[in-house]
Amino acid sequence: MTPRRILGRMGYHEGHIDRVIREAQERGEFDELPGTGKPLDLHDIDDPDWWVKRWVRREGLDTSATLPPALALRKEREGFPESLAGLATEESVREVLRDFNRRVRDEILQPTFGQLSRPIVAGVDVDDVVERWRELRAERAARTPVAPPPEPPTRRRWWQLFRRR
Repeated sequence: MTPRRILGRMGYHEGHIDRVIREAQERGEFDELPGTGKPLDLHDIDDPDWWVKRWVRREGLDTSATLPPALALRKEREGFPESLAGLATEESVREVLRDFNRRVRDEILQPTFGQLSRPIVAGVDVDDVVERWRELRAERAARTPVAPPPEPPTRRRWWQLFRRR
């Protein structure tokens, strides 16, 4: 650190912060920190949201909640039927798909203000996706062998509790 020159004075004056930093450097507190000697990543510094984008990337967060509704629906549609694999019954799959089609319909019926055109989202054919869901479940069931149930532990008689081993 170079000492600051105080306006109106001929000499230099080392401020409190400069002195604390210089003393910490002399003690070696800045040696071997992570990133020492590496260049700073300044390629996206002109973007006003650079710090948010880096934080999302570093934390591995899902940004689908920040998408406009039409694009979020498109992304959700691309995940069918794999995203439905965790559902146990066909009725629950049908309910999720009916809810998806309802949200698509609601999005299409929303009025547009100031937009020339909005992204088009198509609904899904419930029967077609349910059929693909069945195939996916059958394929996964064939791939994962079912382990036999564990044998129940042998029951000890009450009089064996007092018997020495």
